[in-house]
Amino acid sequence: MFGLLRTWRRPPPIPDDLWRGVLRSYPFLAARSEDERARLRELSARFLRDKQFHGARGLEITDAMAVSIAAQAVLPVLHLGLSWYDDFVTVVVHAGEVLARRTATDAAGVVHQYAEVLAGEAMDGGPVMLSWSEVQAGGARVAEGYNLVIHEFAHKLDMRDGVADGCPPLPSRRGRAEWTARMQQAYEGFREQVILAERFGAEAPWLNAYGATDIGEFFAVACEAYFVNRVRFEHEFPGLMPLLDGFFVPPGR
Repeated sequence: MFGLLRTWRRPPPIPDDLWRGVLRSYPFLAARSEDERARLRELSARFLRDKQFHGARGLEITDAMAVSIAAQAVLPVLHLGLSWYDDFVTVVVHAGEVLARRTATDAAGVVHQYAEVLAGEAMDGGPVMLSWSEVQAGGARVAEGYNLVIHEFAHKLDMRDGVADGCPPLPSRRGRAEWTARMQQAYEGFREQVILAERFGAEAPWLNAYGATDIGEFFAVACEAYFVNRVRFEHEFPGLMPLLDGFFVPPGR
């Protein structure tokens, strides 16, 4: 079936048993309206037709794995359209986390090499890498607002203009200025919470502390929570709720 989805010009619908299995595994998808679930299923089939999945180190990509990833990946563009993902083709899936070798040059010109543990990575104009174990965890970690697939594909949206700055391409300068101001304010407040928790033992914030790395990571972490635990996200970030609603659900949709 998975092979057929990638070769037919008009992809066949995802089989009922596979789709029901995905909805059982990821309750935030099942909670969508009937119309949204139908749209999600259609876009997922098109995503599978257009993208290539590669299992790293011999990992076999099953139909269930591919459909699970596709359904979560297209959720952010449910009302925006798949054209937002037209800058890449490949989704690389590892069984678990990956140890990536990094090189960085400091202000003095000294080159440093280090290793970074990654659960996922989205490259500007390039593929998306995901850890399957973390993809699976997304269904059970809704209370935490955690979802690796949405996180990495939010980066793809953010990088559409070539910069991972926490602001996807917007149609007007005024809209971008407003977005940047509100996102920056929320980011700074969150970063302060993380610092107080890590240095002084204050209560840890709800969202993953990784969001305090920079504003681009904060945007991705916020998108995770926005899509999988809307009620808690609105409680924690009431100022961001209308901002994200206005982008992900354009007027008239």
